[in-house]
Amino acid sequence: MMLRAALPVLPGAKLVPGVRKTGDTLPDLTLTRHDVPVDRAHLASYAEVCGFPLKETLPVTYPHLLAFGLHLRIMTDRSFPFPAVGTVHLENSLTQLRPIAATERLQVTARPASLRPHAKGRVFDLVTHVHSAGELVWQETSTFLRVGTSGLGEPDQPEAFEQPEPTGTSWQLGADLGRRYAAVSGDHNPIHLYGLTAKAFGFPRQIAHGMWSEGRCLAALDGRLPEAVTVDVAFKKPVLLPGRVLFASARRGDGYVFALSRPQDGKPHLLGRFGPATI
Repeated sequence: MMLRAALPVLPGAKLVPGVRKTGDTLPDLTLTRHDVPVDRAHLASYAEVCGFPLKETLPVTYPHLLAFGLHLRIMTDRSFPFPAVGTVHLENSLTQLRPIAATERLQVTARPASLRPHAKGRVFDLVTHVHSAGELVWQETSTFLRVGTSGLGEPDQPEAFEQPEPTGTSWQLGADLGRRYAAVSGDHNPIHLYGLTAKAFGFPRQIAHGMWSEGRCLAALDGRLPEAVTVDVAFKKPVLLPGRVLFASARRGDGYVFALSRPQDGKPHLLGRFGPATI
């Protein structure tokens, strides 16, 4: 499926019938996985790469991995108007309505929604819902940018995120981090794997996955998240690998704001916040 994701951006491939991506509307497409178990070995691998303690409940970001295959199937469907590779993950908003036990079997549903203008092109959402025995337990909206001309009207103003003072914990990230997270998440986008494959897409070297960055920040805040929680993050500058990042957080009301930033100048890689669940 990753090959199908990359095909539309390869030279000459867009001339092949069924490969070229065209159109200005999102398809009416909803995909579902039924009766999904949690693989304990996979859960342990995810917890290790992101820094979560291993518990009998799922890390708050873990259900995203259960939906990633659906997201990729949507973006590689012939009816989807944009190539998956080259699409930029801008924001992520998730809500956990209660802790999810590792023993539960889940129903995972995903669909595209809300194609709209952006200052740099067009954005759309992938909306995910996770149910357990008919109960909604987790939901997510991931927002993606496709660079280019929008032609859809005036763009909305992005919501502001607060950045806490960039004084906190420094993390040194290895060159293999993208490959380690790809092995767990299934996201083998070439921009995350090697310097050579990342340079083919305009990066000086490989970059960390945005969802790894979010997971690592929330792992650092383990024990402070409410059991029913809403987390919002905005992905800013890419995290080059290998490299060093600075993590900072601050209490705000009944929640926290947090950030990953560049140690040399404080410019953010990620800005986030969480508080009691809102849906």
